[in-house]
Amino acid sequence: MTISIEQISQASLSFPTIKQQIPVTFRYNVHFTEHLFDLDNPLLAQVVAADNRLSPRGAIAIVDSGVVRHHPKLLEKIQLYADWYRDYLHLCNLPLVVTGGEVAKNEPKSVQSLHSLIDRVQLCRHSYILAIGGGAMLDMVGYAAATAHRGIRLIRIPTTVLGQNDSGIGVKNGINAFGKKNFIGTFAPPYAVINDSDFLTTLDERDWRSGVAEAIKVALIKDAEFFAYICTNVDAIVSRDKEVMRQIIYRCAQLHLDHIANSGDPFETGSSRPLDFGHWVAHRLEHLTDYRLRHGEAVAIGIALDSTYSYLARLLSYSQWQQILHTLKRLGFILFVPELINHDLNPARCLFQGLTQFREHLGGELTITVLEKIGKGIEIHEVDLTLYQQAIALLQELHRKGLVTKPLPEICT
Repeated sequence: MTISIEQISQASLSFPTIKQQIPVTFRYNVHFTEHLFDLDNPLLAQVVAADNRLSPRGAIAIVDSGVVRHHPKLLEKIQLYADWYRDYLHLCNLPLVVTGGEVAKNEPKSVQSLHSLIDRVQLCRHSYILAIGGGAMLDMVGYAAATAHRGIRLIRIPTTVLGQNDSGIGVKNGINAFGKKNFIGTFAPPYAVINDSDFLTTLDERDWRSGVAEAIKVALIKDAEFFAYICTNVDAIVSRDKEVMRQIIYRCAQLHLDHIANSGDPFETGSSRPLDFGHWVAHRLEHLTDYRLRHGEAVAIGIALDSTYSYLARLLSYSQWQQILHTLKRLGFILFVPELINHDLNPARCLFQGLTQFREHLGGELTITVLEKIGKGIEIHEVDLTLYQQAIALLQELHRKGLVTKPLPEICT
């Protein structure tokens, strides 16, 4: 017996459609402090105690190996802190050290080992995972936390500039797979974020600089005055002025969090992701260089390329394009690597595969952000690959000639 579409439609009329809508509100605080694990700093204990439960909260601490290397007493301080505030916080296991950097996201066993630990110490959904480290390690731990028991409370404690102003304060977690950045992941807001500026003092030059790329990114698409502040304070940034960096981190975090809360699409259900200006290039370059480039270094190149494309497309003025490149260069970023060049003999190594992967990652049509002017990004859905190849050739030539050697007129206009 054959059933027609009409018969199915008529049968479905027997019951009205159930229309379900579930409004969900997420709230989390991003705190700023110094010397978080000193016994006279109660912030972490206060954050944990804010859920108003009476018994001590079970927790585990996961620490980036790079952080431990530069802060050799940190593990002891974490344990002493938990002992001191034992009425609020109970560490169920000694702090666990895990490999930091992009390796943490490239090795599937990293997540499996955390799931095993969570099971072994019997954490429940109302327990806490303290993740202390750089952005890549936080991504991995966040994914493990979001998928164990369908979500354990995560307190992120970013230890890099990039982690404190961008990746560590948002709602995304993930690991790499199939040669693609963040192919596996979740949208899961943290329970809280605590930025401790003391961790920044031991960063090497590359990690100190890398996080500024994300600040430049958000300034270029949202806040011309913020970009002007960065331009004015380039020398202070290079000389590692801690107060200037704290200001940059705070403003960048403000803009990032405002976009997540007020853009209307915090979990990226559409095809738009303006906060990823320059990132289709960056994610592809990280893979093509086998992660030799730090994320922020790849973002700087992505900003340079998309800004150059914007200039060649007659969207961005010459003076503003030059000022962007000049600022990146003064900060110490390299704006060209050989992997930018299209590898015709090996399509798998082609930079422009990044556009396809970016569209797949977002869903729907291709959507990338370019610049109309400093402080204003616009979205486009088609790109001219010939123009991008010209932009790459131009960056290569500027790199060969040493780019710009003296300040330009109309700085930060």
